[in-house]
Amino acid sequence: MPSKLQKLIEKYHPDGVEFVELDGGCEKIFAGGTPKSTNAEYYNGNIPWLRSGEINFNSIVKTEKNIAELGLKKSSAKWIRKKSVLLAMTGATVARSAVNEIALAANQSVCALEVAETLNYKFLYYFLANNYQDIKDKGQGILTSLNLDTIKRIRIPRPHIEVQKEIVRILDAFTELTTELTTELTLRKKQYEYYRDKLLSFDFAPNTKLYNLYKKYHPNGVEFKELGKVCEILDNLRKPVAKNKRVAGKYPYYGANGIQDYVNDYIFDGDFLLIGEDGSVINKDKSPVLHWASGKIWVNNHAHILKETPLVNLRFVYFYMQTIDVSSIVMGLPPKINQQNLKQIKLAIPHEEIQKEIVRILDKFDTLTNDISEGLPAEINLRKKQYEYYRDKLLTFKEKPRTS
Repeated sequence: MPSKLQKLIEKYHPDGVEFVELDGGCEKIFAGGTPKSTNAEYYNGNIPWLRSGEINFNSIVKTEKNIAELGLKKSSAKWIRKKSVLLAMTGATVARSAVNEIALAANQSVCALEVAETLNYKFLYYFLANNYQDIKDKGQGILTSLNLDTIKRIRIPRPHIEVQKEIVRILDAFTELTTELTTELTLRKKQYEYYRDKLLSFDFAPNTKLYNLYKKYHPNGVEFKELGKVCEILDNLRKPVAKNKRVAGKYPYYGANGIQDYVNDYIFDGDFLLIGEDGSVINKDKSPVLHWASGKIWVNNHAHILKETPLVNLRFVYFYMQTIDVSSIVMGLPPKINQQNLKQIKLAIPHEEIQKEIVRILDKFDTLTNDISEGLPAEINLRKKQYEYYRDKLLTFKEKPRTS
């Protein structure tokens, strides 16, 4: 525990920290409301109006919808003051929390917690976020929902306000660092996509290595070839295994969405490109769902499996396929890319030296932006784990004995 915080706790809480019910730490606890949806005059005004689906362990600075002053007056929606804590009472985000950095209103699925002077709103937010699962477990019904009475009875620690501020300062620093890394990752991914698209359209800067290689080998342009004629497709070797018949082990078991499980045996050993066959087969940008797999693996019948041949660098195919629109060959429900259509996808296949150089450049970007063992994703994952560790440590208190 940081020395400053330790000293504050020793100063203010030598015998432990007081715990109170949430109702005792807040000035107001209330749910919002929804103006009648059929009345257009109630909507699109200047009052931010929050729905529970927007609550996701975040800071609310704007809302997806607004309501008008008349909508506020004619419904049970109420103003929620700035710097309050918000808790989702129902829906997919039930029991998740947020803080609002703007004054706003909310619907009836949102509980507003307007804190008293003895409670720092961000301290309360961090505590509720840290106890998300416990709070969710208090929910009732098939769809899980929380009611106001249940929320009011949630027990929280209430250390001295200086202790709360110091904990918030420490956790804010972790949060800010993770946010900065996530922002950098987003920018790097955009940079990667930009260079990938330029390189794979053979738009090379003059007098560069790739430019000179292209002029040497392709003065009249690059030849296009069908995927099935340059890659070996090993679909006939795949074997699906029902979940209840799999034996746990160390080998990845792949499906259309990537690794589904780990099993005690493998079918393939090497480097392979997996392309989703049915189910999750297409991304939002209309490119196919791809997974690069190395080592000993098992693959079920929901992913096509491609192997390198002397005709093409498989990593080049992996990057090139990221730029292809496959929407015209995705058929049926659930969506499917059959092997015949897959084989007929046409790729521009430049000379092997050009392929190798493009792969060298894009591999660096790929490691930085996508590799969970290296690069930014690994750093973000590490920081998140550190944050969760310290959050749990900092928000766990010895309870002060109650006096009769």
